[in-house]
Amino acid sequence: MTGSAARGVEESVVLPAAGHLAPGADDVVALPDLGGWRPRLVATDLDGTLLRSTGELSPRTRAAMEACWDAGIPVVGATGRGPRLLDSVRVVLDGRGIAVLAQGGYVVDLARDEVLRTVGLPRERAAAVIARIEEAAGPLLVAVEDAAEQAEARRPLRVQHGFDWPYPEPAHLLPRGRVLPPGPVLKVFLRSASLGQDELLARARRAVDPADAEVTHAGLGFIEVLPPGITKATGLAVALERYGVGFGDVLAFGDMPNDVPMLTAVQQAGGRAVAVANAHPAVRAVADGLTSGNDVDGVARYLEAVLGG
Repeated sequence: MTGSAARGVEESVVLPAAGHLAPGADDVVALPDLGGWRPRLVATDLDGTLLRSTGELSPRTRAAMEACWDAGIPVVGATGRGPRLLDSVRVVLDGRGIAVLAQGGYVVDLARDEVLRTVGLPRERAAAVIARIEEAAGPLLVAVEDAAEQAEARRPLRVQHGFDWPYPEPAHLLPRGRVLPPGPVLKVFLRSASLGQDELLARARRAVDPADAEVTHAGLGFIEVLPPGITKATGLAVALERYGVGFGDVLAFGDMPNDVPMLTAVQQAGGRAVAVANAHPAVRAVADGLTSGNDVDGVARYLEAVLGG
C-alpha cells in the first residue's frame, strides 16, 4: 500500500488485464434439427458467450447478428458489464436496440440514448449484506460499481487494494473503509482469498435473504451483490415490454450463473435457452439447447441454423 492510500487518499490507476479462458471455449458441437422455429428476439450474454475469450466479436458473429437485424429480429445484449463500460457494449451491438447492463440493474435504449431502468442498493443495506456474507465466508476483498444515478453510474470502479480486478480500466484504489461511497451502489463485488467463486456464492446465498439483495457470479473469481430482484431476467423484461415480445418468443444464450435467471425465464415460457459449450454446470442444467464454445462462434453457429443460413 502506498503512503497516500494508507492515509485514506484514493489512487486513480489503470488496472492490468487478466486472461479468462474457460474449458470448452473451442469445442465444436453438432447441432440437431432445430425444427423451423424462429425467435422474435435474441438475448445474449456477452463475455464468455457472444464474444471470444479475447473480448473480441468475430466477423462470423457480427454477420449472424446482421442477419438477425435484417430479418427484423432485435438482438439484446444482457451483460454484467456496468454503465461505465457502456461504450464497449454499444460497439458490440452496433448502437442498435436495447442493452441490459449490470446484471439487469441498468437498462438502456442505445439508439435513443435513453436509460430505461436504473436501480441502486442503499449504502447501509450493502454494508449489512457484506457483513453477513463475511460472517459466513470469512474476510473478503471489496470492489464497488458506483451509484446508480446517471451522474455517477459511469464513474471508475472503486476497488479495495489487493482485489485483483480482471479488466484493464481506470479505477480508484481505496482502503477498505472508503470503498463504499456515501450513496447507493449499483453492485458490490466480493472476492475471497480462500474460497472459490462457487463456494463463496453458495455461502452467500445461505446467508443473504433475497428480500435484501440478489447474489450471483459471472465466472470471474468473485461474486456480485445486487439490489433485490435484480437479475438479467428482470432486466430483459424491461426490453421485452418495449419490443412487445414475450419470453416465449426469445432465443437466449449464456454461460455463467448470472445468466441462469434469464435462461430459466425463457425456457419456462416456451422459448429457447441455449448454453455455449464452455458454460458452467448450473447453466447447462437449465438450458434446453447446447451450441459450440464462444471461441468457435457458438452463438453465430446457432443463429445461422435458426435463420437457415
